[in-house]
Amino acid sequence: MALHRWFIILFWISLIFINSPAFAAKYYLDELVPNGDFEQGPNPSNLKKTVIRGKHSLPKWEIKGLVEYISGGPQPGGFFFAVPRGVHAVRLGNEASISQSIPVKIGCTYSLTFGATRTCAQDEVLKVSVPPQSGELPLQTLYSSDGGDTYAWAFKAISNVAKVTFHNPGMQEDPACGPLIDAVAIKQIFSPLATRGNLVKNGGFEYGPHFFKNFSTGVLLPPKQQDLISPLPGWIIESLKAVRYIDSKHFNVPYGRAAVELVAGRESAIGQILRTVANKFYNLSFIVGDAKNGCHGSMMVEAFAAMETLKVKFMSQGKGGIKSASMEFRATANRTRITFYSGFYHTKLQDYGHLCGPVLDQVRVSPVA
Repeated sequence: MALHRWFIILFWISLIFINSPAFAAKYYLDELVPNGDFEQGPNPSNLKKTVIRGKHSLPKWEIKGLVEYISGGPQPGGFFFAVPRGVHAVRLGNEASISQSIPVKIGCTYSLTFGATRTCAQDEVLKVSVPPQSGELPLQTLYSSDGGDTYAWAFKAISNVAKVTFHNPGMQEDPACGPLIDAVAIKQIFSPLATRGNLVKNGGFEYGPHFFKNFSTGVLLPPKQQDLISPLPGWIIESLKAVRYIDSKHFNVPYGRAAVELVAGRESAIGQILRTVANKFYNLSFIVGDAKNGCHGSMMVEAFAAMETLKVKFMSQGKGGIKSASMEFRATANRTRITFYSGFYHTKLQDYGHLCGPVLDQVRVSPVA
């Protein structure tokens, strides 16, 4: 009986411990944040039409300024708001923000994945922050025509709690005008190391931000100017426009579970700086293809390594073809930058408002024997 009683006591202690925030932070995060899909709405008494009244009226979130609780579909005034990842979303008016505190581990890197799109014709910006880090994402360019743009942003935890804030810093003529956010997820990301057979870190793009399971148009990775810590470990987004991180569940991926789609021609470039030995020869190999998403036409991926350039042409039927390519280069220093970008601009065959491009995967650099 005594042993049975001790077992019950230990069982309840373990349950309390497992459900505590401190214990939860020790586990690997890869999920929606609490009420990250905004399907838990305010009480009707805390809504004035669509405007949320009260700092803590949106469950699990703290709001500031003019924040609207939106249901997808036709809106007053002739607007239509797409909410592809569910039914409800929030809209941030001038200088408005939403925030949430999330248990994390000090020193670890995390990426936020969130659905965001502009709702007005004006140039809109979304500021994402986890103090002391912040970044501003321009939302003027629409990469998908169905409101399904999804972004990733990364930060490094400096305490056990990360206060995540989404803020609209703009001042539009219409005070309600601002970006729409319809889903927020968090994932702990790790920094893979180069191996003896491949100097490229994360060359298969298997490590990256969270993918939404029920809906995906891929995850847009912002340029380095807005993203000091890359949500795609090892890689730098070198261009003015984003590149798209795609998963094998919703797209054709040449190898493994993920790849990168170069969606904005020469305006979306991805690169990495490798440790090399000056004057030594190396071989760069990679795979290009299409994502089987209706992207069609004559594609070309340009690759750069040290002083060498390779242009790989690929005729896409939008049905998931692939092509392998390689080139040899001589390192001119102890650090060598490799860069990839698309030579042309592309849109979907049946949707000219949806940007797309060639897929890049399985990047390898190895010394020439």
